[in-house]
Amino acid sequence: MRTYLVIIDETEEARIALRFASRRAAKTGAELQLLAIVPREAFVAFGGAQATIEEEARARAEVMITSMAGNVYSESGKMPSISVRQGDGIKVVSEYLKEHPEVSVLVLSAAKTGNPGPLVTWFSGQGIGTLHCPLYIVPPALDDDRLDDLS
Repeated sequence: MRTYLVIIDETEEARIALRFASRRAAKTGAELQLLAIVPREAFVAFGGAQATIEEEARARAEVMITSMAGNVYSESGKMPSISVRQGDGIKVVSEYLKEHPEVSVLVLSAAKTGNPGPLVTWFSGQGIGTLHCPLYIVPPALDDDRLDDLS
């Protein structure tokens, strides 16, 4: 069965990628996996403070990804699987893909202005050879109606 993986954060790019992937999955009977990445905080001199900051960031990511999964469920009737991991985005996604060979498509969206984003830059450039699945990059200029048509 086809499985789409979408990286979730608070950006517009994540919303665009999720909209495309969730509609594509619904139309094709595919599964949807959502992965939120919590970046490690810069070193704080007091370990307890750093642990608290990281735990709060993780909690925010869990609320966000659960909310997005709920939206997908309410629209499609199918609950996506969710995962929250901490670390460097490229490394986390690479490790996740190695652990989940069932993922058949990695879906990302580029930023509207400037650099397309670190994941798009890496996986569409030198990291493309590390992928065991196709990479879909959804253009950020598409409106919701066009996204729905293309999915």
